[in-house]
Amino acid sequence: MAGGAFVSEGGGGGSYEGGVTGFVIITCVVAAMGGLLFGYDLGISGGVTSMEEFLSKFFPEVVRQMHHARRETAYCKFDNQLLQLFTSSLYLAALVSSFAASAITRKYGRKVSMFIGGVAFLIGSLFNAFAVNVAMLIIGRLLLGVGVGFANQSTPVYLSEMAPAKIRGALNIGFQMAITVGILIANLINYGTSQMARNGWRVSLGLAAVPAVVMVIGSFVLPDTPNSMLERGKYEQAREMLQKIRGADNVDEEFQDLCDACEAAKKVENPWKNIFQQAKYRPALVFCSAIPFFQQITGINVIMFYAPVLFKTLGFADDASLISAVITGAVNVVSTLVSIYAVDRYGRRILFLEGGIQMVVCQIVVGTLIGLKFGTTGSGTLTPAMADWILAFICLYVAGFAWSWGPLGWLVPSEICPLEIRPAGQAINVSVNMFFTFLIGQFFLTMLCHMKFGLFYFFGGMVAVMTVFIYFLLPETKGVPIEEMGRVWKQHPFWKRYIPDDAVIGGGEETYVKEV
Repeated sequence: MAGGAFVSEGGGGGSYEGGVTGFVIITCVVAAMGGLLFGYDLGISGGVTSMEEFLSKFFPEVVRQMHHARRETAYCKFDNQLLQLFTSSLYLAALVSSFAASAITRKYGRKVSMFIGGVAFLIGSLFNAFAVNVAMLIIGRLLLGVGVGFANQSTPVYLSEMAPAKIRGALNIGFQMAITVGILIANLINYGTSQMARNGWRVSLGLAAVPAVVMVIGSFVLPDTPNSMLERGKYEQAREMLQKIRGADNVDEEFQDLCDACEAAKKVENPWKNIFQQAKYRPALVFCSAIPFFQQITGINVIMFYAPVLFKTLGFADDASLISAVITGAVNVVSTLVSIYAVDRYGRRILFLEGGIQMVVCQIVVGTLIGLKFGTTGSGTLTPAMADWILAFICLYVAGFAWSWGPLGWLVPSEICPLEIRPAGQAINVSVNMFFTFLIGQFFLTMLCHMKFGLFYFFGGMVAVMTVFIYFLLPETKGVPIEEMGRVWKQHPFWKRYIPDDAVIGGGEETYVKEV
């Protein structure tokens, strides 16, 4: 079978008037700050759960277990379901809220969802900062989850709809860039607050209010997207906004494509029923489900929200574990810049494939190094040299993820859905992502306790499977206008059987397909 398709367009979106304006770049940068919510939480929870003061107050059993594990197995130091629930409960709430966010995004626009997400995250951060018992912690985490669910549902869609096709990848990856910056900031704050005599964990959790305030302010100052305006019948405002973000008066062709897509969308009374029942949406359904599943099964969130805990499990000192988390966070940020540079130059597929191969190799090496030192008993100590090698390969693994599955896991699902199913498609993307993030967060420490170093082989095997999946089934979407994505599926050797001719918008004789 051919391994996908590369689409180059000479008609359709390729002839749209206008270009890249400062207005649209600033707008997308501000919108992408919604990723700070998700990133800050990913980074902050792991650091807080490695602070002994926090554990002594809320999870004293874990402290006793840590000291006992020094005489038993290092793999099981932090294996506690209640502690894992503190981390994972957020993602369960995000899963549920993403469905409500889908309806609100479609009916009231992307900005309203962003505002609700920011407010929920703000309230949740205050609950956590002033928590006096585990119940308050969990309630706060659930509210944070609502914020993440709304932000992750609306922000990638907003970015894809505002950006010109030729730089849509780079601007959309601004969302992932904000996530990585949020993770790095959280790791730095965790390191700083760990030096405080008391209540450092409260400062770490409370500062989550800062990205929430940024999100709330952004939802007021950002304009709505032309697509969203058309959905709500605001045709003149939509045309004016399209002219403004493209920097051109003549936007007739692109505006007509958007209107055609909007009219098709209005005929769809139930996007959820359509995306599951109509064959022409089969590719969108598969990738909106499979990509977030695979993104989480890479094991990346093992590193992101359990990095300090993982490094302490491997024998790093308290400060060393937090510093190591800062290092991986910095690698994450820098490597995401690589993706921003490359995604619209070289395409999505090459980044997916190279990143996947790199991650497989690193997971195997890390698992082997840990196995050589700790074996199946979990007893042993790391030499400084071995610790450095493990950290180096974890950083290479993070780099591979950060320029492939990290940003593309949000970009591709947000750009492949027709307007009539876009909120439903993004809701599926977010909910699947959050569900498997919840599972990883809830059971990773238990899996580490039972699977030991073999856990890294498990994640490596899953990355190998998903790399093969991408090679055979994902066509190249670089430079394809978002409302003309039906052409891509129609030209793919596998997916073309599901796409009727009337589902293809735009294009022309100049369009061609090259199998790769």
